[in-house]
Amino acid sequence: MAHIIVLGNEKGGSGKSTTAMHVTTALLRAGHAVGVMDMDMRQQSLLGYVRNRQAFVAREGLELPLPEVAELSLSTADSARAAQAEEEEGFANGLRKLDESCAFIVIDCPGAHTRFAQMAHSAADTLITPLNDSHVDLDLLARLDPATGKVIGPSIYAEMVWSARQLRASAGLKPVDWVVLRNRMGTVDAHNKRRVGKALEELRGRIGFRLVPGFTERVVFRELFLQGLTLLDLGDAGGGRLNMSNIAARQELRELMKSLNLPGF
Repeated sequence: MAHIIVLGNEKGGSGKSTTAMHVTTALLRAGHAVGVMDMDMRQQSLLGYVRNRQAFVAREGLELPLPEVAELSLSTADSARAAQAEEEEGFANGLRKLDESCAFIVIDCPGAHTRFAQMAHSAADTLITPLNDSHVDLDLLARLDPATGKVIGPSIYAEMVWSARQLRASAGLKPVDWVVLRNRMGTVDAHNKRRVGKALEELRGRIGFRLVPGFTERVVFRELFLQGLTLLDLGDAGGGRLNMSNIAARQELRELMKSLNLPGF
């Protein structure tokens, strides 16, 4: 069966789609067949990223690796029960379609609590939660004491992940490998950054995730989206020599892929 990688976070702007596309491209360039699903029916950022890539390849006549896509749609059924059943069937059919030919399936979830997001989390072999390196986004994982900054308890999202883990266990599936990705980290070791790091260190033992470094904030990520490119494509897409920032960013991606411990990668 394909190894399912889910990008999940109930807040927008954390870099889920950018991370999803870079993980997808890294796997493609390693020789693996990869399928993608975008569970965000409103924004469809990952699907848009893939479409931009397809258009760039066709326009420039380049041979860049492309993922397979399984598109989903919201049910138009009148009753909530019928709509849920139809959407669950659509998700299952999408997984089956990609599983026939892909070694990995990368799923991008919306920045909200939806039925599609719940289904994706329950299917995840690897769950990646990008997290902006700030106290504003830290409450995605935990409730903090505003006076002391100490952890009071898990957040609603952490409890949803726990429920997904329970569903997997009841189905006899292997435990999900939950990876929290510290994204958009500043280059200065500020007091706020240290406090966030301390809280995450405490949390990972309590709610069961691995903590890995992600991507530093860089303008290049916004520029690459419009062409559907990733850091790994720059040498093949006529972009000239890589600058030092691009080289550093590619090294961050290599470290991320290494830390994911994906089978066969």
